[in-house]
Amino acid sequence: MATLMAGSALLFGPSCLAQDRPAPADEASRSTVSPDNAPDNPNVIVVTATKREQTLQDVPVAVSVVSEATIENAQIIDIFDIQSVVPSLQVSQRSAAGGNSFTIRGFGNGQSNPGVEPSVGVFVDGVYRSRSFGAISDLAEIQRIEVLRGPQSTLFGRNSSAGVVSIVTKKPEFALAGKVEATYGNYDQRILRGYITGPIADNLAVSLEGGLNKRDGFATNVITGGDLNERDRWNIRGQIYFEPSDRLSVRVIGDYDRFDENCCYAGIVQSGPVTPLIRALGGTIITDDLFRYEAAFTRDPRTKLTNGGVSAQIDADLGWGSITSITAYRELDLLDSTDSDFTSLDTIDLTSNDVEIGTFTQEIRLSGETDRFDWLVGGFYTNETADVGATISYGPDQRAFANALSGGGLLAAEQALLAAGVLPPGTRLQSADDFSRQIFRQRQESFSLFGQLDVPVTDRLTLTAGLNYSIDRKKVSFQDDNRFTFSNLNLISIGGGFLTQQAIAQGFVAATGGTLPPTAQNIGAFAAANPAAFAQIRAGAQAFANANAANPAVNPLLPLAALQFLPPSVEFPNSVEDGRSRDDDVSYTLRAAYELTDNLNAYISYATGFKPTSWNLSRDSRPAPDDIAALAAAGLLPDITRVALGTYAGSRKAAPEQSRVFELGLKSQFNWGSVYLTLFDQKIDNFQTNAFQGTGFVFLNAGQQSSRGAELEIFASPAPWIDLNVGATYIDAVYDDYVGAPGLGGVPVDLSGTRVPQIPEFASSTAVTLKQDFGWANAFARMDWQYETSAQLETNLPEALKRQVSTFNASLGLNLTSGLEFLIYGRNIFQDKYYTGGFPAVGQQGSYLAYPNAPRTYGITVRQKF
Repeated sequence: MATLMAGSALLFGPSCLAQDRPAPADEASRSTVSPDNAPDNPNVIVVTATKREQTLQDVPVAVSVVSEATIENAQIIDIFDIQSVVPSLQVSQRSAAGGNSFTIRGFGNGQSNPGVEPSVGVFVDGVYRSRSFGAISDLAEIQRIEVLRGPQSTLFGRNSSAGVVSIVTKKPEFALAGKVEATYGNYDQRILRGYITGPIADNLAVSLEGGLNKRDGFATNVITGGDLNERDRWNIRGQIYFEPSDRLSVRVIGDYDRFDENCCYAGIVQSGPVTPLIRALGGTIITDDLFRYEAAFTRDPRTKLTNGGVSAQIDADLGWGSITSITAYRELDLLDSTDSDFTSLDTIDLTSNDVEIGTFTQEIRLSGETDRFDWLVGGFYTNETADVGATISYGPDQRAFANALSGGGLLAAEQALLAAGVLPPGTRLQSADDFSRQIFRQRQESFSLFGQLDVPVTDRLTLTAGLNYSIDRKKVSFQDDNRFTFSNLNLISIGGGFLTQQAIAQGFVAATGGTLPPTAQNIGAFAAANPAAFAQIRAGAQAFANANAANPAVNPLLPLAALQFLPPSVEFPNSVEDGRSRDDDVSYTLRAAYELTDNLNAYISYATGFKPTSWNLSRDSRPAPDDIAALAAAGLLPDITRVALGTYAGSRKAAPEQSRVFELGLKSQFNWGSVYLTLFDQKIDNFQTNAFQGTGFVFLNAGQQSSRGAELEIFASPAPWIDLNVGATYIDAVYDDYVGAPGLGGVPVDLSGTRVPQIPEFASSTAVTLKQDFGWANAFARMDWQYETSAQLETNLPEALKRQVSTFNASLGLNLTSGLEFLIYGRNIFQDKYYTGGFPAVGQQGSYLAYPNAPRTYGITVRQKF
């Protein structure tokens, strides 16, 4: 029956010896049982957290396992639902259906920036998913999900500095089996799924599965009438499993899924002084209640995502050892568009991102055992291309909006600039003709060699040492086609020219006693007749302009600098920025596992992790401060106001992350269940932070972020009719060193010593399952509660904007012995309300938006297994 965090463990054991015939590293044996279907032995479940098939009690790693039965009985539909049963894991969806991030123990990143590979590595059947938005499909025919906490770079290598989410699906079987299921719920939720597997020869089995998931949105755009946060996706997956002998097997997997959804709803949670102006100009903006789930957008935000690939895994028993090869190629295409002003006033007409990523990976592992130790060595190779196009354009209302913001200053400046010949005739500032498009190309190649040695020193003590050497190389290029006319002007130099002309006119009037008007013709005649006097007037005028051009109280154009959104950036490679990065690192793991008694084990470990340089492939990519002087000397900086004011520098890339964790784990096992406890102290140097600013990202390194705490998990079956599972996590997550972090209004602040946003001090998941066997059927009632203490949303949002979670889910099921199953479920039954994230409003200083959680959902599932 369903349990919460079934079989979760902070695990260790007296020995890590492999079986006589090492099994494939990503599949469980057919005799595997879990706490969901064998409560008398809740720890006998096979996992592959150490890339070898072992039972939970033999794996000295902090890992939680979500079983197939939990996934089915708790109605866990997609990867966002997993966090409800693993309290150390957070999965957040933000600006697009693909804009999500994974966080474990307070560490994680990714979101919608395609240049950022997440610190939490996601693997499906051993295949690395390089971007978090490539791992959010509806769950396939899952065997289990393993959530490994802490750095896992020794064996997983690729960007696992904070942890790993490993999804293991069922391989094809040599007996005909399958299932079909249908779900109907509120918001017209319709889910259809099918799965069939069986043999087509004595040594060849296949499987085919597919699914369709549609749902109306739980939010409404009152301007277009369209649904927001809807579901409209489908997927298909096929497998071939070939076992020509008991020493060789081949598994080939092909999958494809597609999204086409209106996502994601965000609303104003704190409005600033610009809100009345938007309404005065005829715009609709909803500010009273985010949880009305009503938006007023000019257009519906839309995400189209296709994600597919093929992989081949070969496992061979060599007699003296075993070898595993996993070869994979994946492609991901993402197109999202958003109304970034989040009002019905069409100021920002379109913000879109077009991302195409192709990833080839190859992993080879060789493992074996002797009388004295176990060993494993391997290598991992990645070759990836990423092409990104980011476009943003003004809408027809931007001109009036910007002019109103400036008190009429924009149109006055436009007339002055046209009269002075600075602008070509007919130019209109901040019109619907203005747009900007950035194109990024990233080519990446990485290698890693890894190994692990397990030595049983005594019958009770096992020592483990692991090592990984990684090399990562990236080559990035950037092109910027910026047609924002006003943002391309240098208001200081242009305004200085105006000041010079005004001062010359004043000097002319003073020199002539006001007898002649200061026209160009009169001033020219005076200059010709009085060259010495005019030279003195001009020198004084130039001195005045030089002294006051950067003074907004004197330069009439400079107060308009705030309207120069998204200025042009420097393209690269160039003579200063070569667009290349090369990182190498040695990660390692040291561990001792000891069986204290027959019912009490312990382990102590120290591990390090690594994540290479990440590049900011977003429209806010600008040169780093250290490169500004060299770019200026090379004449590569644009002649714009921000350069002149010295506020032009931004974030081009983030340096590599280095993580380390110290863990102490205890495990006790009893007839009624088990209790697991882990104490951890984890740090990441140069943590890659990635704050969303409404149209792009501020991309920086926090000097050091630490996370200390404890994780407790309890599984208990005090009677045959009840299962209880409790998972609790206490985390003290702090920025030890973070200078220059984005604060309110984008102003850099020092966050050193402050708590990391989004991370609750305490989080828990509690589940109770009541069950009854009638002989002809099994019935169960499952209730679970997810709780998180209050936590601030983001560093660039007001401190008062927090989230606190207290969500109840429940399900009631009847499983007949014929294979027919019925499930009634409800999620967020009591309408818990909290924010999942937030960001500053675009062009609306003092206003902030947030994403709400989903309201109550419920439905019924009918499933037939055969």
